[in-house]
Amino acid sequence: MVEYSSLTCPHCAAFHNDTLPTIKKEYIEAGKVKLEMRDFPLDQFALRAAAMARCAPEARYFALMDLLFKQQAKWSRAQNPIDELKKIGRFAGIAPEQADACMTDKTLLDGILEARLLAQRTHDIRSTPTFIIGNVKVSGNQSIEEFRSVFDGQLT
Repeated sequence: MVEYSSLTCPHCAAFHNDTLPTIKKEYIEAGKVKLEMRDFPLDQFALRAAAMARCAPEARYFALMDLLFKQQAKWSRAQNPIDELKKIGRFAGIAPEQADACMTDKTLLDGILEARLLAQRTHDIRSTPTFIIGNVKVSGNQSIEEFRSVFDGQLT
């Protein structure tokens, strides 16, 4: 399963906070499905958050992504979202100076945007979250029952 998401997308946060834990338990931990997360930033703050996450130590990347989605409403609506992102980055071992460097790294930012454009062209992605599961495209935060139906159909 390839997930295209934006770190400022409330539907993406709902998927990560509510639906993904069940998918992890029933499919990922059981070895039936692998999850590949791909950034599809919808705004500048999502782009900066994605860049910062890529600078996290590999062992802390998924925990940082979880934290960014769990605290999305707080940091994305803050008076200064960049300062809030830096605070969250500290939990993943990213110093504020390193977070600044990552969030302003033109090569990194351009790479994230190029990957987004490629996904848009390749899979006709128009919203987040969007999932590619085998040969099926699922748009939006669907119910766990919908995901089970798609997974089970692809696994048979």
